[in-house]
Amino acid sequence: MNRISLAFRCFFNLLFGGALSDETLRDLKLSRRETPASKVAPAAAAPAAPAVKTSDGALQMLAIMQRDARLVDFLMEDISGYQDDQIGAAVRELHDQCRDSIARYVTLQPVIDGVEGTFAKAPSNDPNLVKFIGNVPAKPPAGGTLRHKGWRVAKVNLPALSGKQDVAIVAPAEIEIE
Repeated sequence: MNRISLAFRCFFNLLFGGALSDETLRDLKLSRRETPASKVAPAAAAPAAPAVKTSDGALQMLAIMQRDARLVDFLMEDISGYQDDQIGAAVRELHDQCRDSIARYVTLQPVIDGVEGTFAKAPSNDPNLVKFIGNVPAKPPAGGTLRHKGWRVAKVNLPALSGKQDVAIVAPAEIEIE
């Protein structure tokens, strides 16, 4: 009868636990054998690479403008209580800092390299490249008076984002410890 109860214990150990219990192994006068897989610690699963979203570069550039020029602080501040000369002085410095930040990470070129206010031939009728304004006929003409050169990005050289960096944080909160 002892063998039958031991057989049932083995069956149910394997069925519900996937392995024999220590007590059942002892009753069978067996010991666990170490396998090479059990000696090696399981490798930690590699963290999944963060998904890159199309907005990441824009948020990174906004964070750079905040870091270098405090652009977001300026835009979010209510400036209605300031005099025009105070705003002008602040904007002059902000303009220089933002221009330097853009130039450091993005190389821009004009879409049409011409003198504004003079005749310019359109390089294409592509609305992404040239926007005709004013009294535009159904079939756009070959050219017209250049009102804005347009800008195209020739090169972007943003620093790599670390996997730990949350691009949604444009500027961290600052707490001073005294």
